Amino acid sequence: MQLHTGRAHAVSTERHSELKSKVHRKLLQSVNSETLRMISKERLRGEIGQAVEKLLLQENIPMTLPERDRIIEEILDEVFGLGPLEPLLKDPSITDILVNNYHKVYIERRGVLQRAHIQFKDDKHLLHIIEKMVTAVGRRIDEANPIVAARLADGSRVTAAIPPVTLDGPALSIRRFGGRVLNNDELLANETLTPAMLHLLEGSVRARLNIVISGGSGSGKTTLLNAMSRFIPETERIVTIEDIAELMLQQRHLVRLETREANIEGLGAVSPRDLMINALRMRPDRIIVGESRGPEALDMLQAMNTGHDGSMTTMHANSPKDCFHRIQTMVLMANVGLTEPVIRQQAASAIQVVVQMARLRDGSRKVSSIAEVVGLSGEDVALEEIFRFERTGVDPTGHVTGRFEATGYRPQFLSRLKSRGVEVDLS
Repeated sequence: MQLHTGRAHAVSTERHSELKSKVHRKLLQSVNSETLRMISKERLRGEIGQAVEKLLLQENIPMTLPERDRIIEEILDEVFGLGPLEPLLKDPSITDILVNNYHKVYIERRGVLQRAHIQFKDDKHLLHIIEKMVTAVGRRIDEANPIVAARLADGSRVTAAIPPVTLDGPALSIRRFGGRVLNNDELLANETLTPAMLHLLEGSVRARLNIVISGGSGSGKTTLLNAMSRFIPETERIVTIEDIAELMLQQRHLVRLETREANIEGLGAVSPRDLMINALRMRPDRIIVGESRGPEALDMLQAMNTGHDGSMTTMHANSPKDCFHRIQTMVLMANVGLTEPVIRQQAASAIQVVVQMARLRDGSRKVSSIAEVVGLSGEDVALEEIFRFERTGVDPTGHVTGRFEATGYRPQFLSRLKSRGVEVDLS
């Protein structure tokens, strides 16, 4: 019985897709795609409805009213939106959309991956949607440029790849960002950190300590950086530097800079390092780099060491200690002849606090460590943990259990907080 139901569903899906294609094709035959976009959505809805009714009569296909309405909506999504992706993009609970190929689409909801009930007609259909996305933001994707990163109108980050670099057809991933910054109460309710940890981070931002937020992909680094930016005083001028604009800072006195890829002639590229050099000339009080991942890390360290206190950045690293190994590697990429001991000295001098984010196996995000940089110890940057999250196991529902704890270490930067008028409850 179950096999029969599965076959019936497959037949129904195939018939649905075929009918949708026929209606779409007829519309394009009667009027070109550019003209279609000029027609109002309501007028086009009526014309699509008539075309569907006509086809159903001609083909003698029985169809319920909800099925008919679904076809109309999907064709409208093809004309005005991003086809099968539209219902996923309208769902605020979805944080990631992962298209492995035209018939395998996954979504992440509340930290858990699951298969989505949508698919594209074929590789050509998926490629058309990818081209529509990247063209809208002035990027291009083709055999000569098969990998592209772009940003949707709602701020979502898009990464797409097509053959020859992909073996199973075009692939696409969309990282969704909420339309607003999480407030303190939400961070606490989500158990991302404790009130004491939040209080310390707030004091660190207000006292203009230089902070690095490190963690794995999808661990919540940008979310925490956005939330911490709320503690920056309105009187300060901020310049942000990003590959793909994701930050949602709350201040009015803000200049946002974004990198640019080379044009078709290979000219006009603007790298993060170019933006960093330019930002230093724009009289910033703070520089915030969305993510340090290359030679611009050298300029970031120099900015932190030359009067731009209170700067912040995020970085991919497995631990606070690994964070400094990554910084060393990235500065060496700048190829300016600095030795490793000099780089370590600069990093230890520039950065005061490292906040480590972790994404646990149940999908939850935690501040797993807050550490102070206390100088150099041999060939390593010396760190002292102030707070940490200690995992204790997994409960019967699959949720990770654990507790936040203070290590008992009293940070050296407390005197700096006090001199800046920031009071911290030492208990």
